[in-house]
Amino acid sequence: MNSFGIAFEWPTTLSCRKKKIQLVFRDTGLLLSTEELRQFLRNIQHTEGSCSLCKDCSNNDTCKALLVNSPVQQISFAMNVKELKAVKDLVENTLFHLGLNDLLEKLLHN
Repeated sequence: MNSFGIAFEWPTTLSCRKKKIQLVFRDTGLLLSTEELRQFLRNIQHTEGSCSLCKDCSNNDTCKALLVNSPVQQISFAMNVKELKAVKDLVENTLFHLGLNDLLEKLLHN
């Protein structure tokens, strides 16, 4: 969780072994697997690395000129620089906590 959004594990049926993570930011909720969450982070990093904002523009921080592809092929998000950094932070922290939880579960079961 950060000031931009929240992520939490969403209960799934017993027959489904894969965890799903509900990622909520702005007015959008995405229900993603861990691999889809990793793909979203790669998409964010790609956008961050290839962003070409207008030179000498005073509105670069608030202009929603950055297009981030979601893990769902049909959905993209228009973001500004601040939103891009915030959603990147949210996804990175979510992946960190998922990895930490997996590690702790493995340690406790051994």
